[in-house]
Amino acid sequence: MYDKALRSAANMLARREHSEFELTRKLQQRDFPADVIDKVIAALIADRLLSNERYAESYVRMRSARGYGPVRIRLEMQERGVEEVLIETYLDDADIDWSGLAREVRVRKFGEEPPAAFEQRAKQMRFLQYRGFSHAQMNAALKGLDD
Repeated sequence: MYDKALRSAANMLARREHSEFELTRKLQQRDFPADVIDKVIAALIADRLLSNERYAESYVRMRSARGYGPVRIRLEMQERGVEEVLIETYLDDADIDWSGLAREVRVRKFGEEPPAAFEQRAKQMRFLQYRGFSHAQMNAALKGLDD
């Protein structure tokens, strides 16, 4: 049973990084016993095949590359069981201009033209908020458009 669980976990990790929480949950869904899962997780951590640090770093990079902001990335990582310390570290250490990213995302979705009316501006702000940008980042994305 241990070998089967280990193979299953290794196959999942071969596709992409997982947090300990995610991998544990996926192994539970495959009906592996809790003691076997604990041993597999411990072995993978010991062999450095499973790392919440590596997961956090790659997750921030992947989600920001897809146009998501720090607020949403933080929430998603919390849902995936990543410790707050790691979330803070990798969001802060990421060499990302979040306001610039918000601007790029806005332009990609709505074009270069500034919002013509309050309703358009509100729509663009809601979109950026949904994407996970802070109020200051949203304002920076729209700043200078009204000049």
